[in-house]
Amino acid sequence: MSNTTAWIILVVAGILEFIWATGLKYSEGFTKLGPSIFTIVTMGISFYLLSLSMKVLPIGISYTVWTGIGAVGAVIIGTVVFKEPLSLMKIIFLAMIIGGILGLKFTES
Repeated sequence: MSNTTAWIILVVAGILEFIWATGLKYSEGFTKLGPSIFTIVTMGISFYLLSLSMKVLPIGISYTVWTGIGAVGAVIIGTVVFKEPLSLMKIIFLAMIIGGILGLKFTES
């Protein structure tokens, strides 16, 4: 697998991370069957893709980027879908996370 392919897989894994986190919210503590199954399936795919990316990329970069994408995505979903408040400080810290993800990508050898 090429480095570029590993990065694409990692980004997809990160997107699936905040998708399963959203499903977790809808599962209401795994008390709703449909959202619970959706959460478990997307979680499994996300972890599998993360593991594939780690065949090529270092663990420190892979895991950090995966959680960063998930964190940023979860805040965006929380703000847009669940109407959670978004403050200037949240935006600044999200920008710092995004900057960290990009920094790791560009310094990865």
